[in-house]
Amino acid sequence: MNALGFPILSIMLAVPLLGAMICLFAPGSEKRRAWRSRWVALASTLATFWLGVLLWARYEIGGPQWQFVEREPIFGRFEWAMGIDGIALMLIMLTVFLMPICIAASWKAIKDRVPEYMAAFLFMETLMIGVFTAQDLFLFYIFFEAGLIPMYLIIGIWGGKERIYASYKFFLYTLLGSVLMLIAMLWMAQEAGTTDIPTLMAYDFPPEAQIWLWLAFFASFAVKMPMWPVHTWLPDAHVQAPTAGSVILAGVLLKMGGYGFIRFSLPMFPEASAQLVWIIFGLSMVAVVYTSLVALVQQDMKKLIAYSSVAHMAFVTVGLFAFNRQGIEGAMIVMLSHGLVSGALFLCVGVIYDRLHTRDIDRYGGLSDNMPKYALLFMLFTMASVGLPGTSGFVGEFLALVGAYEANSWVAAVCTTGIILGAVYMLYLYWRIAFGTLDKPDAAGMKDISLREVLTLGPIAAVVMWMGVYPESFIAPIRDDVGVLLARIERANPPGDAALVMGAPPAAAESHAEPAH
Repeated sequence: MNALGFPILSIMLAVPLLGAMICLFAPGSEKRRAWRSRWVALASTLATFWLGVLLWARYEIGGPQWQFVEREPIFGRFEWAMGIDGIALMLIMLTVFLMPICIAASWKAIKDRVPEYMAAFLFMETLMIGVFTAQDLFLFYIFFEAGLIPMYLIIGIWGGKERIYASYKFFLYTLLGSVLMLIAMLWMAQEAGTTDIPTLMAYDFPPEAQIWLWLAFFASFAVKMPMWPVHTWLPDAHVQAPTAGSVILAGVLLKMGGYGFIRFSLPMFPEASAQLVWIIFGLSMVAVVYTSLVALVQQDMKKLIAYSSVAHMAFVTVGLFAFNRQGIEGAMIVMLSHGLVSGALFLCVGVIYDRLHTRDIDRYGGLSDNMPKYALLFMLFTMASVGLPGTSGFVGEFLALVGAYEANSWVAAVCTTGIILGAVYMLYLYWRIAFGTLDKPDAAGMKDISLREVLTLGPIAAVVMWMGVYPESFIAPIRDDVGVLLARIERANPPGDAALVMGAPPAAAESHAEPAH
């Protein structure tokens, strides 16, 4: 089974699923069910988090690529196939870390249909973990698509005034992008005679077919990331979603697109990735500059952070398609850091929204006078978003840009402007909210953050600093998997890799790309 002797991955899926069932079907009065569902949801997510900690503790760095493998035939080719590598491990840890924080953030903010709300979050946790653990092509697709449903309900039921429009837009964009991916998966299963993802990652598809397969998967992952110009669903979804919905949308759901590129596009279609890298670089450069400028003029705090997410995720695509170690490792760290920092920024918006019920930046000002603890935490996350050394934001963006520079110096130069523009709009946001004169009576009457709010923001702050000071903790589990991925894609001799362009053999390219520790 695995080193633990029990199916830990299946149990991690079952715990939140069981919690969701209890929330939905346990009897009692409405008030009692609401009280019980909050505690059941918190207990379920904390139990899943500790299972994740056990998973990380027992993960063997330098061991087999696929660990904690579970396989159980169901019918025909379809089987319950689970397993993780270091890349999946880190994204699972991001998921299980953020989920208890989302439940705590919703403790008082959600007052209507609480059992259904908590059940939706628990269902979503099961489906998100399933995406990162699935080793069967169609099992992955089921988890990938089913994750839309609880988020659609969270936006559509507990969202803002325009929630119906935003939820439909979110659902249709992401669903339509995935239809082409399903067609490609059916062809791949027929061609290779298997639906096993590790086998398909080593299968050599015909080069002429790879282009079409790559484009089909790109249609799904580009929407999920989201990449420009198919990003327009994201600001609406963020603005209308409740605070915890925005946290999990930015923190985990967007990362499924990056995970898809790592798991499918790069290893399964390496020749197509090399030929079509110009599409990725072109769209990413536009995204970095355009969405940063759009963020700069926003008056709604959530919209500003949503557009900044598009710009930050462009660093992920540039790093992944730089075809070198620094780029891919940097892209992974950017995903982890962005999941933490953007989630924390949405929580910071939620803190003051719960008090004043507006996200208009001009309604605030001078909050450092009456909310000093809030201002301190908000400043830390602002600095991490900007990429200040010592925070998680610096490590990922630096590595991604180093990788991009090796691939194409012009791409790296354009993307670097995103860091400058990011500093402009994030510092401008912070200045307008935390500094200035506290001349608005309702803002002046707001109390500083409570113990519950400290407990939601504090752990994220600690991990952001940990990742910034000692990133090796997060890079070590993925290092061997990045090496395997590089060995797979370098055989296509992608023109972007500086070491290969200069004629160095693959071994030299690998050592050239090894980061200093």
